[in-house]
Amino acid sequence: MSKSTAHWLMKSEPDCYGWDQLVAEGEGLWDGVRNHRAANNLRAMKPGDEAFFYHSNQGLEIVGIVTISEAGLIDPTDPEGKWAAVKVKPLRKLAHPVTLKAIKADPALADIELVRQSRLSVAAITPREWAHILAMAGD
Repeated sequence: MSKSTAHWLMKSEPDCYGWDQLVAEGEGLWDGVRNHRAANNLRAMKPGDEAFFYHSNQGLEIVGIVTISEAGLIDPTDPEGKWAAVKVKPLRKLAHPVTLKAIKADPALADIELVRQSRLSVAAITPREWAHILAMAGD
């Protein structure tokens, strides 16, 4: 039986922690999430799941794909130990970034959490949305 891979979207401000920094490090800790829905998404992640890396605030675009390398971690920035964290590794940069503007303009992505819950920093992506965004990126 093959393991099913879940797909996610993870937002980061590029001036705080951008794609290039993750690539340079080789693996990064995704911490500091303080939204319950986003934290539950982090808790649901499994090693091998994949996520789009989205630059928020500046750029407003999906720039790459990461894999979850370690899951089920406690956020070390949380003194109470209530919040979740995961480790991610860069898989690849997208051939062409996919902008928020393009996503919002595409009727096939009208229900994507990125648009419906715009403040959510870690969102679930359906298999159909994943494939559609990859096609938009030329991947």
